[in-house]
Amino acid sequence: MRIGVIIPQGWTGEYDGWEPLDAWRRTTEVAQQAERLGFESIWLFDHFHTVPRPTDEITFESFTSLAALAAITERVRLGHIVICTAFRNPALTAKMISTMDSISGGRMELGIGAGWKRDEWLAYGYGFPETKERLARLGDDLGVIEAMLAGDKHQHATFDGSYSSVRAARNIPKPIQQPRVPIMVGGNGPNVTWRLAARHADELNLDGMTPEEVTEALPVVRSRCEEIGRGRRAGGRSRARLGVPRPGLRRLGPAASSVSASLGRVRAAHRQDVLALPPPSSPLAPDAATAVACCRRSTPSPGSDRSTMANPSRGGDAKPRASRR
Repeated sequence: MRIGVIIPQGWTGEYDGWEPLDAWRRTTEVAQQAERLGFESIWLFDHFHTVPRPTDEITFESFTSLAALAAITERVRLGHIVICTAFRNPALTAKMISTMDSISGGRMELGIGAGWKRDEWLAYGYGFPETKERLARLGDDLGVIEAMLAGDKHQHATFDGSYSSVRAARNIPKPIQQPRVPIMVGGNGPNVTWRLAARHADELNLDGMTPEEVTEALPVVRSRCEEIGRGRRAGGRSRARLGVPRPGLRRLGPAASSVSASLGRVRAAHRQDVLALPPPSSPLAPDAATAVACCRRSTPSPGSDRSTMANPSRGGDAKPRASRR
């Protein structure tokens, strides 16, 4: 089992009343402490306004923040959990993530979804298309991003979709990681989102599911891969990132026994990786290191499934969790 941490950035209200410099200082401290404690990865949401309602409080932007965190860390992997693809031109997204892979020395992951937080879309002038259109846009954007990340510097990207396209686009530098930066598609919709993940992604972000719900979901995810001739191990990594639900492991920092028990339940069911939120007003508790050590004692072998537990918030899925698209 590998454990990651969602680093505070203000979206869930943890920086209400904070000054920007103090808030950013804490973000960097938590990121560096997570690395020292042995966590595998650190993650940020991709949102502009606080949740559940927009407030006049801090929410740090994800790409610029991750680039800065990449420069002050050395080992942990870094990623989005997950971006709203329509907030940025997909070719630019690919260009940014490639540059960030150089900054980080090959530690980036790109989590991507169709987006759901209506108030942000409207406030920033994006409109708010119906779910069907947002998912179609996600499919085109994944095609553009794959084309931009592929090959060496002499391979130029061309993709022609209904919502996004590129023609002979250069993306230099290419990612340090080859054949590309890992892509994680976020969303709980078995009909559209999971098919997009099967076709384009290395990982799937299943949001907020219990271990029992994941047990039911995984055969469907597997069938989506089989539909296109992609086995669980063929053509890349087919793995799930799962969500710590409420109630559940909400914050990392209580007694190590409580944390370890929560993680152990997931490990026993699926041997998942886990992402957890740190407390909103203090650095990661020392007990977190004990929890990491407890889980590492049962790390799966290279041939076993590697999945990951993800955010207890929606983080960029196409719709709130009720969606079945």
